Amino acid sequence: MYTGIVETTGTIALLSKRGDGFLVKIATPKAFDVVKRVHLGDSVAANGVCLTATQIDDDGFYADVSFETVNKTCFKYYKVGQKVNLELPCTPSTHLGGHIVQGHVDGVGQIVAMQKKSEAIDVHIKAPAELLPYIAHKGSITVDGASLTVNGLSDDVFRLTIIPHTVETLAFDNWQINSYVNLEVDVIARYLERLISCKKEQHKGNISYQMLVENGF
Repeated sequence: MYTGIVETTGTIALLSKRGDGFLVKIATPKAFDVVKRVHLGDSVAANGVCLTATQIDDDGFYADVSFETVNKTCFKYYKVGQKVNLELPCTPSTHLGGHIVQGHVDGVGQIVAMQKKSEAIDVHIKAPAELLPYIAHKGSITVDGASLTVNGLSDDVFRLTIIPHTVETLAFDNWQINSYVNLEVDVIARYLERLISCKKEQHKGNISYQMLVENGF
């Protein structure tokens, strides 16, 4: 589990076809101290994708990217030299500065507009139709592994406001108009949908405000 607070950025140093997926090596900065902090079998979030470290070098780690991951994420667009946001899993004592992030990408969005607003930058992202019910104004969403706040919604496009600190922390140069980004919606919204759908089935489709209150919603 992650919090969506990006620690540093790495670089894809190898992207080799392996079956229907890829073998990837992600080079990490010296300050990341990959040898001491990442062990075989550990998880690392790369642009919001939870990867398992299968080999560790002094300058980075290797991971297998499955067909499912390639199909569901932006990895199908990545090339050697691509910058990626990195975060190690949180621990029971980790400061939860973002929100609960699983590293399970739900889909791919596309940047359709970027506007500089004073010191910040507004980024408008078109989301897949199936994810729109889980995106709420002032709610949290994970974009390329970063926990961000939705500041506006219009049809199938949501707006983020990126402050200078975030620009400096993320692999922000990847974000251009028409670029694709990994999206993970808030898992709480997923569970809430499931709970309501189950209650709806139990009550034969008759959901009322009173029924929701009685069942703890």
